[in-house]
Amino acid sequence: MARMVRPQLETEPPVTGESSEGLFSSAETQARVVLPSLAESHRSIPFSSGASWIRKMLAFAGPGYLVAVGYMDPGNWATDIGGGSKFGYTLLSVILISNLMAMFLQALSAKLGIATGRDLAQACREQYSRRTGLFLWVICEIAIAACDLAEVLGSAVALKLLFGLPLLAGVLITAFDVLIVLALQGRGFRLVEAFVVTLIGSIAACFAYEIFFAHPLWREAAIGFIPRAEILRNREMLYIAIGILGATVMPHNLYLHSSIVQTRAFGSSTRDRREAVRYAIFDSTLALGFALFINAAILVLGAAAFHTRGLHNVAEIADAYKLLSPVLGASLASTLFACALLASGQNSTLTGTLAGQIVMEGFLDIRLKPWLRRLITRSIAIIPAALVIGFAGENKVTSLLILSQVILSFQLPFAVIPLIQFTNSRARMGEFANSRLTSVVAWIVAAAILFFNAELLWLIFRS
Repeated sequence: MARMVRPQLETEPPVTGESSEGLFSSAETQARVVLPSLAESHRSIPFSSGASWIRKMLAFAGPGYLVAVGYMDPGNWATDIGGGSKFGYTLLSVILISNLMAMFLQALSAKLGIATGRDLAQACREQYSRRTGLFLWVICEIAIAACDLAEVLGSAVALKLLFGLPLLAGVLITAFDVLIVLALQGRGFRLVEAFVVTLIGSIAACFAYEIFFAHPLWREAAIGFIPRAEILRNREMLYIAIGILGATVMPHNLYLHSSIVQTRAFGSSTRDRREAVRYAIFDSTLALGFALFINAAILVLGAAAFHTRGLHNVAEIADAYKLLSPVLGASLASTLFACALLASGQNSTLTGTLAGQIVMEGFLDIRLKPWLRRLITRSIAIIPAALVIGFAGENKVTSLLILSQVILSFQLPFAVIPLIQFTNSRARMGEFANSRLTSVVAWIVAAAILFFNAELLWLIFRS
């Protein structure tokens, strides 16, 4: 049964000390102010309401790109390459729809964080019963583990392609990327954002090179952005489509975004918060536009380089790497492909670390050392990856990547529905609550996600 909470329209000053009330605060402790997640970065970046609009835009530029990283992680590569090589440009419509959903949901997430001073995990802990909150936490941790699994496998594959390392060795090496994350976090949140944007730019440059030599059929690609009913009728096509959806609209990004927008030191008045919401939404929408370009470029590359040349079964990332240079006639094509994959895996590592910290602190009010939290998350991902590679062989890596993205898609409703409930609530959001039209669109998005998941289950069990 849900708890009644007082409206939390302004960010209140944090208290000192850590909670010792167990997994969830009792009714008496709800009156106390909780520490913000990522307390070391909370309101650490100046934002002046009197500055020019360009300075304001630049001050808020960053969180959206950290969120966008999750929409171009190695899990997307497996689904997009497989979809492009097998079905041509048809699944571009799924990428477009998924990114539009992502833009809308991330806007709601940013608004929740700015309007209430609570991230999504903290809001769940305050609003729901202990049992419900604990269930949502477990579900979210599974989603983070699935995402981290994709990062581990993607980075390991890239290391093998570039340096010839065995996949199992690459998986074990990824355990030490926690040092990169800790070094960046210790030097300020702006450095983390700058590092992420640099890697995103590198990935985009690599794919611009690939697309230039692939010579896509642009007319067919444009038609591919139009949805087709065939996607729902074809079980194999729908499976990859759900994988794309799971790889694009990632549940832990909703928790992440609602927290990192609070790294900006905007004012507490209604006017200041409304302005902050506007710039935060602009930042995330622009960043997700880059994610749309990169995701579409991966699928277009698969379609142009392989599908149009009769290579319809290039589902493995390693196969794509081997074929790109000879097929495109560009000597750097394969190398840049692997470099972009490695950049994607390392980029996703940063946001996965932050999301894991936010979720644990928000749901459980437990604050672990960042290195310990990272090692726990990475260990959960490394164990299944090592087992699959050890027992099933390296040829099962891409199948495991796609499966991890389908798992993410099934986790989505457990983050999306609470987000919609909270942003619809006038008691929690005040005048920042969703309008009737926004509320209707939000529930349509949630229903679409549930429908796609149910359709996939029906096709799997029927066959």
